[in-house]
Amino acid sequence: MKKPNRRHIQIDTTQQMMSARARSTRLPTNGRASAMLRIGLRQPWHGDLYHRALTLSWPRFFLVAAIIYLFANAAFALLYLAQPGSIVAAQPGSFLDAFFFSVQTFGTIGYGVMAPATIWANAVMTLETLVGIMLVALTTGVMFARVSRPTARVMFSKVAVVTDYDGEPTLMVRMGNERLSQIVHAEVQMSLVRNETNREGHSIRRFYDLRLQRQHTPVFAMSFQAMHTMDDASPLYGATHDDMVAQGAELVVTVTGMDETLGATVHARGSFLPAEIRFGHRYVDIFGMTPEGRPAIDYRRFHDTEATGG
Repeated sequence: MKKPNRRHIQIDTTQQMMSARARSTRLPTNGRASAMLRIGLRQPWHGDLYHRALTLSWPRFFLVAAIIYLFANAAFALLYLAQPGSIVAAQPGSFLDAFFFSVQTFGTIGYGVMAPATIWANAVMTLETLVGIMLVALTTGVMFARVSRPTARVMFSKVAVVTDYDGEPTLMVRMGNERLSQIVHAEVQMSLVRNETNREGHSIRRFYDLRLQRQHTPVFAMSFQAMHTMDDASPLYGATHDDMVAQGAELVVTVTGMDETLGATVHARGSFLPAEIRFGHRYVDIFGMTPEGRPAIDYRRFHDTEATGG
């Protein structure tokens, strides 16, 4: 039985999605956008606003906050203009005067030049004060949550390597702690994700947990190297670079532990596509001594590899 062309199915599905104006989002992987799309997933703009506010980059967060601030003041300025003469010392019909009066009210500044002159203006001012208090409280809370959120500054090597170690081909990933504080009770996990076809001929995306030579470390201070032996018990036994490309494989590495300074659990994740896994390479040594005789680690060569010649 002839198998369907998955490429044509994907194109047709994408065309139907675009014609129906369905929303699609990219899945983030290691700080970059993956090629995988979520098709047909309903995501209204107001859904999960708190999570969106926490995951926005700082420039986008400040941009959104500024837009909301300006829009709110412009809206209240229009309300003040709805009744002519509602603001003392403001030019009749001046949007700028009404806007700046709204800014003063919103921020409880009150320079004493302009003031509400009618019951309508006082009512709008009361409503604006209430909205201003709520927006300031929400913005402050979100900013505090963003700043105080525990994060791990774990640096993953740009590439993974496969080289012989104790006579066995071994997959290695180098990690470094960019903070001066230590991560205690650190646990490292490595997983393989690849496309497979089951007995019924269906293509599936399967996950494999890769056994590491050392998965736990009491203290993650400077660097750690995760190593998986590609023996006959490994899902990667006998695998080559071309095999991983054909299977659409991806290597995912996670680190979890407790930051000794924050006293909170932190985690980090890195991923490697086949183009980022070098067979027949090893990491260069980054440990050495300074001319003064002090032990040192050279992070300038953290991502460097060299061919083993095997």
